[in-house]
Amino acid sequence: MLEESAPEGELAPSKLRANTRRALREVALVVVLFLAYKLGRVAAEGHVAEALANARDVWHFERLVHLPSEYTLQQVTVGHEWLIKLANCYYAYVHFPITAACLIWMWIWRPEHYVRTRRMLAWLTAAALVVHLLMPLAPPRMLTAMGMEDTGKIFGPEVYGSPTSDTLTNQYAAMPSLHVGWALAVAIALIGATNGRWRRLWLLHPIITLFVVLVTGNHYWIDAIVVTVLLSVVLAFQTGWQPAPAVAIPRPRMSES
Repeated sequence: MLEESAPEGELAPSKLRANTRRALREVALVVVLFLAYKLGRVAAEGHVAEALANARDVWHFERLVHLPSEYTLQQVTVGHEWLIKLANCYYAYVHFPITAACLIWMWIWRPEHYVRTRRMLAWLTAAALVVHLLMPLAPPRMLTAMGMEDTGKIFGPEVYGSPTSDTLTNQYAAMPSLHVGWALAVAIALIGATNGRWRRLWLLHPIITLFVVLVTGNHYWIDAIVVTVLLSVVLAFQTGWQPAPAVAIPRPRMSES
């Protein structure tokens, strides 16, 4: 028996069911991506001494190669309470929602870019988790001997609790910065999926994110540099793995007998 055609502007029941299943599958994949981010960080727990030692090494290496001081940048920003509170809010409330919003928008309006974007984020997250496991690193806000402060704890909102009692996150996984990595990936994806002269303004998101993670004492310059390198590798592999377009091979003509 033939399925009745749907009225114009409405999806046929079979197509609607297929789209619903696809949507649920994509939601599940994105949820797995976010859980991998959280659970992978927790899996790196238990290396406090090593993480603090690595933090001091990173701090001194940055000074050796003359990278700008996170302490100086933080002190200048703390002098403007409204700015440091804004930075704390950006760190706490923008990272996950804007990434999720990008994926949802891509899935609905730019499906031809969606899968590539999701894979880019997934591979970047996987690579970052490997680094988290190989090199536990305490964030700058824990280097009180260097003068760094936890601006979230002082000015609010506070994202993390005490490292000894916080069982939901691993606070010794600063390397690399997925805040910066995801922000840069989102900007690259949106620039590639949109048109217009203003689309490069999406780069403000990773630039602001970099400023935020530095002044709040959550990441080092090196964390941002490493995640940028990882993202570059992911993009290079994605470009290299794109299937070549099918080429029609002419069939030889049969000779007439």
